[in-house]
Amino acid sequence: EVLVIENQRYYEEEEEKAYSVPEDATEEQKKEAKVKIKESQKNFVKQLAGYANCYVNDAFGTAHRAHASTALIAAHFPNDSMFGYLINSELNAMDKVLKAPEKPFTAIMGGAKVSDKILIIENLLERVDNLIIGGGMTYTFIKAQGGKIGKSICEEDKLDLAKQLLEKAKAKGVKVYLPVDAVNADAFDANANTNITAIDQTPDGWMGLDIASESIKILSEVIAESKTILWNGPMGVFEMEKFAQGTSEIAKAIADATEKGAFSLVGGGDSVAAVNKNKLADKISYVSTGGGAMLEYMEGKELPGIKAIRG
Repeated sequence: EVLVIENQRYYEEEEEKAYSVPEDATEEQKKEAKVKIKESQKNFVKQLAGYANCYVNDAFGTAHRAHASTALIAAHFPNDSMFGYLINSELNAMDKVLKAPEKPFTAIMGGAKVSDKILIIENLLERVDNLIIGGGMTYTFIKAQGGKIGKSICEEDKLDLAKQLLEKAKAKGVKVYLPVDAVNADAFDANANTNITAIDQTPDGWMGLDIASESIKILSEVIAESKTILWNGPMGVFEMEKFAQGTSEIAKAIADATEKGAFSLVGGGDSVAAVNKNKLADKISYVSTGGGAMLEYMEGKELPGIKAIRG
């Protein structure tokens, strides 16, 4: 017998959120509501568990969230809770990268902000041989080293952190590869005017939106020599065709390295979208379905949905 239940997030107990409390409620009222929900959550979970004889969690994408139906319910099935095939595949792929990577191990971190990737970078510095940094966060590192970045995205309050990461990588013998050239735009627009300059010579009034040919060549060579590859985050604003080449070429380089025997793991919405856009999913060893969940696992965090079953 199969019983299909509606979205559990309609119930306050699922996420422990007081949806029914009015916006103008006092802090005291909100606090009281949360206490009541936490109490009723026990019965909610017990009722859910009462419908079944065993519990299988196969939702890796929500494994990093402490929800009633993923993190609490397993306790009602002490001997009959397990992961589904998808979560097992996800964990096997990530553990292969984190715990037993074949060397050389190259991690490719892209995206806009250093702050989003700081924890995963720090954890990976204990494991990788090469760290490739791309995307908008490149410019925080470039400015930290004294480069000219025009009006490229930059986290001014993370300049010291960027320097510290570079120093830490050097101390651990990790080779850090930053792009050397970039495709610049005079506006954040699909039809913007463009030019190509050295990464640390962005003209005033311009912003870097993709890596250029020399960077693609250098980074592709590093990837080609790797035996384990982890990719999270695009090299540029690949949603705009003018600034998609860098991300697409990195995706192709990873696929080529995989074909020659490397193990590749790609995760994060934008990276996965780039792989799919270039029809390369079947040429990557594993494409993760978890964005936030994969990031947190790679940061070394214990995911509530995983801990509930693994113990």
